[in-house]
Amino acid sequence: MSLKVFNTLTRQKEEFKPLTPGEVRMYNCGPTVYWFAHIGNFRAFVFADVLRRYLEYQGNRVRQIMNITDVGHLTSDADEGEDKVEKAARESKKDPWQIAEFYMNAFFEDVDKLNIRKPEKYPRATEHVPEMIALIQKLMDKGIAYFSNNCVYYDLTKFPDYGRLSGNTLEQLQAGKRIEVNPDKRGPFDFALWISDPKHIMQWDSPWGRGYPGWHIECSAMSMKYLGETLDIHTGGEDNIFPHHDCEIAQSEGATGKRFVNYWMHTRFLLVDGQKMSKSLGNFYTLRDLLDKGYDAMAIRYVLLSTNYHMPMNFTLPGIEAAKHSIQRLKDFKLRLESATGDGENPEAAKALAKGQAGFEAGMDDDLNVSAALGALFDMVHELNRIELTRSDAQKALGLLARFDSVLGVLEEKQPAILDAEVERLIQDREAARKRRDFAQADKIRQDLKARGIVLEDTPKGVRWKRM
Repeated sequence: MSLKVFNTLTRQKEEFKPLTPGEVRMYNCGPTVYWFAHIGNFRAFVFADVLRRYLEYQGNRVRQIMNITDVGHLTSDADEGEDKVEKAARESKKDPWQIAEFYMNAFFEDVDKLNIRKPEKYPRATEHVPEMIALIQKLMDKGIAYFSNNCVYYDLTKFPDYGRLSGNTLEQLQAGKRIEVNPDKRGPFDFALWISDPKHIMQWDSPWGRGYPGWHIECSAMSMKYLGETLDIHTGGEDNIFPHHDCEIAQSEGATGKRFVNYWMHTRFLLVDGQKMSKSLGNFYTLRDLLDKGYDAMAIRYVLLSTNYHMPMNFTLPGIEAAKHSIQRLKDFKLRLESATGDGENPEAAKALAKGQAGFEAGMDDDLNVSAALGALFDMVHELNRIELTRSDAQKALGLLARFDSVLGVLEEKQPAILDAEVERLIQDREAARKRRDFAQADKIRQDLKARGIVLEDTPKGVRWKRM
């Protein structure tokens, strides 16, 4: 079975076929670095990571680019309001460049905690203004963009296909929405490519005077610089579809005359306890908020990836605890495999492994249905736990589990897999206490180890340990 994905552009599942066999060019809308990314943002970022991982699982080379927006993202989609980075700078009485640098580095730290693989590049908008100016000039030369009152706007009447991604065509916008008329624009829905604002701190020279780029032009310029004029995949949250991605299509295709993206993939909104995430409701969480409450980063990752990206997701704190138990079940299974003995092979094990792999891949091939893939994985674990495994069976199971986790990314250990010398000595001391029937001392050592996050299991084959 081949991978099928839901394409927002065509509103249906389609078989994924990259432009170049074996290579995938993927662009992900990244963070605007004016505050810590929240868990809704990270749902989109974890999805992009799982998509990249599964494409690599299939043997593809993935050229992944994720932008960093550090200028130009206004608080309104209608070319109005403050720049989000500058607003944060004003409120904190800091320099906007410092604000962007601080929250960009915080984002990188969070990405690492969630075991999200780094893309080929994280291009920053402020470092690609020349490319944006060149793209705007190309649109000006074609008569698609126009200069008005020191700003440059995109003339939507020159792009009849505008809105085909979201369904918000220019005719529907004009018929269904009333917005305040901007006398600088030829049409009320024309959008800014270059903005002149003397109050804006971050400014660059351009053929149209000092100013800064609009948010939409940034992604067009950066994606095409690194991945070419046509991309295989472009991802983002569903809130990016209109107007941001509609505008990206208009700019890019207006400039090149070529299709900009073949497959658009968008994550649906994330709710918290059934409600929209809001600071006023007390259910607004950054990753750091959850880690400060003592929740495990891998359990949070598990929650974010376990619901199909194309479905709305309800995030709950009890769900994180359930995810932690699911991960522990996989770790316990892995520990059992590592201690397997015996020669030969069990035909039942081979059958369970084949069924597990087929089920996992069928789930992932069905528009990255991770919940179905996880179901197949845990069915396999259940089957293998009820039969006697040989060393050969266990090694094959460990290899397959590692392959599955190359997609899921929830079992990769960042801490040493061996005990330090002191803990080794305590385990030996406990064994010695048990042999001399000093059970009080043996229990005390067990509790001391538990306090250090080490759990002991006494089995017929000896003492086994695992980290909590």
